[in-house]
Amino acid sequence: MSLQDTLDTLRTDFEAKAPPQAVAIIHRATADLAASGQAARALKAGDVAPAFDLPDAEGRLVRSADLLANGPLVVTFYRGIWCPYCNLDLKALEARAHDIRANGASLIAISPQTQANGRKTQTDLKLSFPVLSDQGGAVAKVFGLRFRLPDDLLAIYKGFGIDLAAANGEPSGTLPMPARYVIDRGGVIAYGEVSHDYTRRPDPDIVLPVLERLRASHA
Repeated sequence: MSLQDTLDTLRTDFEAKAPPQAVAIIHRATADLAASGQAARALKAGDVAPAFDLPDAEGRLVRSADLLANGPLVVTFYRGIWCPYCNLDLKALEARAHDIRANGASLIAISPQTQANGRKTQTDLKLSFPVLSDQGGAVAKVFGLRFRLPDDLLAIYKGFGIDLAAANGEPSGTLPMPARYVIDRGGVIAYGEVSHDYTRRPDPDIVLPVLERLRASHA
């Protein structure tokens, strides 16, 4: 089963059990984000990726420039450990982590959640790649991904036991749109996919031909 098939099954199961009013608010928020056109304005293939320095789950500073000095960089932006769609996405990436590294690339995940939640993500999902903490979403913002959730959706999340202010250690109520990027050694985005719909994620296999092409061009 593909990643998207798994995500679709999760969504169908959730919507069958969740209160209809909550589902309607979630759908409206997703539709409003789509109508805003923000996903189309986010950084894409051919754009120069902004440099960033972010702490990993242990507080060590990770610099994109250092990673790119060793080869291409695969970056995935995700919402947090509280999001089951994100967790499935990260697990799918982990299943391809060896193949990504075999092509000379590094792999990282970036989330607005706290470092403590980053550690929980890495431990619970048994990830071999670092989870970086972008508290406040400054890096997500320069990629064009950061947006604020509407108040009624934040209230729905709280009703489900998801307190974003606590999870992220700050009260802005913002998240990144899910996104996957491949950045080449020169800092140019070779592949980018951004979704206004958090239930839609690209299959990790998509990045492998991109990395193979970059490796061949650098040989």
